[in-house]
Amino acid sequence: MDRLHLMSVFVAVAESESFAGGARRLAMSPPAVTRAVAALEAHLGVKLLNRTTRHVRVTEAGQRYLDDARRVIAAADEADEAAVGLNAAPRGHITVTAPVMFGRLYVMPGIVDYLQRYPGTEVAAMLLDRVVNLLEEGVDVGIRIGELADSSFKALRVGQVGRVVCAAPAYLAAHGTPATPAELASHTIVAASAIGPTAEWRFLRGDAASAVRVAPRLTVTTNDAAIEATVRGLGISRLMSYQVAPQLASGELVLLLRDFEPPRMPVHILHREGRHASAKIRSFVDLMATRLRNDPSLN
Repeated sequence: MDRLHLMSVFVAVAESESFAGGARRLAMSPPAVTRAVAALEAHLGVKLLNRTTRHVRVTEAGQRYLDDARRVIAAADEADEAAVGLNAAPRGHITVTAPVMFGRLYVMPGIVDYLQRYPGTEVAAMLLDRVVNLLEEGVDVGIRIGELADSSFKALRVGQVGRVVCAAPAYLAAHGTPATPAELASHTIVAASAIGPTAEWRFLRGDAASAVRVAPRLTVTTNDAAIEATVRGLGISRLMSYQVAPQLASGELVLLLRDFEPPRMPVHILHREGRHASAKIRSFVDLMATRLRNDPSLN
């Protein structure tokens, strides 16, 4: 009986809170995962997990064993890396997730750089505008925008972004520049439904919060389309700062209502491995963190 393997299966199931999630994380079949946990419980003579129709929860004994098993696995990984050398070239497969547009603009260049540096690696990029459960969906590294919920993931802050109001210089020359959020009512509005389900834009000046209900003349389902229409001078739009960073840098768009911008949101890199992260994860996170922290659009 490979006890280290059984420990790894138990940890995957416990962290995923499901046998199916643990199976996906380990690329094993669900029956094999179930047998492995049963074998471990039989060996220990202790019930480690409580099963329900929808969830799996660790027992009190299981929680103690989970903490110990994590330490044992981390020590084993550290020993493996010490044997092959910390400077060994990263090898293997990594799955990475990020929001669609952020991924295209900021993460994909880093992925290409990583793959070109380390020929022995492979990357699967999941660019999705939803929160991906790293454990259940077998994802190694996630880039998240916004405050993080408490979790056991290793989180590295690499920047910050915010919602900004912008327009093309040609539109402003023809229609004037709003000085307060209330003046948006007299302007043509371009709205991206991906930003939010309502046509209400929130602002903050000092301690005073306000909300303005806008009536978009054009509503689109993608941020790219909203940017295109705004660059062409149709009206004023509200987007994430990173989404329009290239257009702001080129002068195609200018920022409006800067004094009313809400607080910025942090950007984090999350990964499932702790201090003893594998070479492939450690090298990817280090590379991506350096790129994002050095990008003036995010800091």
